[in-house]
Amino acid sequence: MALLTGGATASAAAGGGAGGKKVSFMESQKLAKQKAYEKQSKKKKIGLSDVCVFTQQLSSMLEAGLPLVQALEALQEQTEQPVFQIVIREVKADVSSGTAFSDAVRKFPNAFPNLFISMVEAGEASGGLASILGKVATYFEQSVALTKKVKGAMTYPVAVITLAAVLVNVLLIMVIPVFAEMFAGFGADLPKPTQMLIDLSDFLKSYILVILAGMFIFYKGLNKFVSTPNGRVIKDQFLFKLPVVGNLVQKIAVSRFCRTYAILLRSGVPILRSLEIVSNASGNTFIEKAVVKVTRHVSQGGQLSEVLADDPFFPPMVKHMAKAGETTGNVDGMMDKISDFYDSEIETIVEALTSLMEPILICVLGIVIGGIVMAMFLPIFQLSSVVG
Repeated sequence: MALLTGGATASAAAGGGAGGKKVSFMESQKLAKQKAYEKQSKKKKIGLSDVCVFTQQLSSMLEAGLPLVQALEALQEQTEQPVFQIVIREVKADVSSGTAFSDAVRKFPNAFPNLFISMVEAGEASGGLASILGKVATYFEQSVALTKKVKGAMTYPVAVITLAAVLVNVLLIMVIPVFAEMFAGFGADLPKPTQMLIDLSDFLKSYILVILAGMFIFYKGLNKFVSTPNGRVIKDQFLFKLPVVGNLVQKIAVSRFCRTYAILLRSGVPILRSLEIVSNASGNTFIEKAVVKVTRHVSQGGQLSEVLADDPFFPPMVKHMAKAGETTGNVDGMMDKISDFYDSEIETIVEALTSLMEPILICVLGIVIGGIVMAMFLPIFQLSSVVG
């Protein structure tokens, strides 16, 4: 009897397992993706453009009178970036449980910049979170627009250089060996340019994989070195000394410094905290060193302009405008004007670089390809002159 009961139980369990709802392959894939996104939510860097859209929409919803939790819920549904969607979901859950919004977003430093977190703190303290988020959204818009201009200017030269490199390698590895076999039957010494080109072709055919692996290792090693404190200093010093690029890098760094400092001061963030955020947001070692000096000087009762006057990284206009802002009590306004001025300067430099690079790249590409073609046809020209 016990045996029969045990068998019935096992049969029922088997039937329940068989009759239970099976998860389809597509659903299992979705669950796996969701788990992967959840793991990435604390580590993956969220793009500034996504954070900008989020800040704009959140500000608009709060100004319309929507509660913060409902606004976050709506944004969670609207956000297309899957990792950021999970971040918003976690922030919403924390806020729903009574956690302050600033504390909730602080758990995701790779998603929300220090500037955003500090401005949220200021908004919560002043009761004007919606308006402060609107200012942050405007700042992010300007930063994204500036980044797009610089990246857009670099797209054309990078594409042309990549295409030229691929084309030259195809000629050296696939086309020139055909000519080399044909020239081998001439039974005469080849011209030096032709022989050098054939030797280069043989070298690339033999070691192309080693060269590519070496380039990859060098790229990874360089990236790792540049991420170290000493590497960042060397990189910034190298870029600053370049003829045209150095001027552009300086203007971008100064513009970002002034814009960030202005918005923090205008939102009521304390000066020393503002300087700390400016330093973290700058991404430039020259700015970071200057901020350390400014922080020490301001904490002792000094003025920002007094430190900037002795720092060679900051142009004279920044020093004079900062001094004028301190005299009139309008530092944030003056900083905004400096940033606007340098943004227009950056746009002018980028446009000039783009228009200048186009003919230079075409000339270089023409010289390289033309040189290869001439070197390969030199033996044919010599042969035709001997026959003539």
